Order: sequence, then structure tokens, then C-alpha cells
Amino acid sequence: MTSIKACLFDLDGVLVDTAKYHYLAWKRLAKDLGFTFTEQDNEKLKGVSRMASLDILLGLGGLEFGDAKKQDLAERKNGWYVEAISKMDHSEILPGALEFLKACRDNGIKTALGSASKNAMTILDNTGLTPYFDAIIDGTHTTNAKPDPEVFLLGAAALSVPPGQCVVFEDAEAGVEAAHRAGMRCVGVGSPATLGQAEAVVPSLQEMTVERLNELSIVR
Repeated sequence: MTSIKACLFDLDGVLVDTAKYHYLAWKRLAKDLGFTFTEQDNEKLKGVSRMASLDILLGLGGLEFGDAKKQDLAERKNGWYVEAISKMDHSEILPGALEFLKACRDNGIKTALGSASKNAMTILDNTGLTPYFDAIIDGTHTTNAKPDPEVFLLGAAALSVPPGQCVVFEDAEAGVEAAHRAGMRCVGVGSPATLGQAEAVVPSLQEMTVERLNELSIVR
């Protein structure tokens, strides 16, 4: 039996409702480039870094650009996104997220953020979530995008907890794969249809308790 010592959380779609702002910014960029970007297309971008997301979007539009142009497009999209998240507040914390973070800390379970977002600190500060993390690993600390396990391995190291004693909370297939590649168990937050590879799936953190977390305390 392996006890759970730490929980690592993705940000967008797990703790806060920022996914819609990413989608709207990417959709606006695609429109400027002359093609349509749908919600279904947006699923491919979940848990993926900004530049990797841009490559996917350009692929959908059948477009190729040099590095300088791609950097300009990424910055344009990010500007629209940052403008939107700068108006966020605690009301955009997803149901059950704050309560579960508090429950983890009250029960001696360490918490870390593991997100590809380079704007994670802006979001955490604006929503008031910053104090609930023992470590924050975001896109400014990593070089490899999920499903590479780097972000979660860095989180475990920052918490001084072995990967086998960590549980990851993710809303994207790439994130679930990254958790498993890191040697961690994973709880999917969303639909079992897309997150079926996780050890457990919940519709939101509202359904998570420390007791349920302890049920995952088995060797994978």
C-alpha cells in the first residue's frame, strides 16, 4: 500500500475556468488568419504549451510561418488572453476546487500546481488561490510540454515527495499521459470518454474528498 503524500493540479479546466478565454483568443487568431477554429479543434490544445498549440492551430489552417512570425502570432494571442484574465476574480474558481485544496492541506497532504501556462501566477493571484500551494511549477519553469512528464516531476521534486506518492488532477489526455509517464496516479476531471486512462474520473473537484483520495492508495 502506497499512501498519498501530495496532490499536483493542472490549472485550466481543473481549478479555474480559464479554458474559455484560451479558446476565444485562439478562435480570434484563426479568424484573423482566414480560417475557422471550433470548440472541437480546441480539445487538441488542452494541456499543451503555447507554441505547441500555435503549431496545431496553424496545421489546422494549413499554414506555415517562420519562427519570428510564429512568435508574433503567439504574443498577439497571449495579449488577448492576458487582457481577459486580468479581470478574473475568485468567482471563476471551479466548484469544489478551493474546498478540496483546503482539505488536502488540513490533512497534511502537500499541494503543487503543474501547469503549462506562463500566466499561472496572474490567475492564481487574481483568484486568491496562491496561498494554497506549497509549490508552483508553471510554463516559466519548464521546457517540455505535456505529455512530457517534466512539469509533474519538477513539482514532486519541489515538494520532496516521491512520484509514486503523488496524485495528479488533470482535464486533458496529454496531462493524464504525463502523470503516468512521471510514475504518478491520476484523477481525470471531466468526461470518462476522454479521460478513461486515469485511475479515477470525476466531473469536478466537488466530488473529491480526502477519503476518496486515500482509495487511490494502491500500487499502480
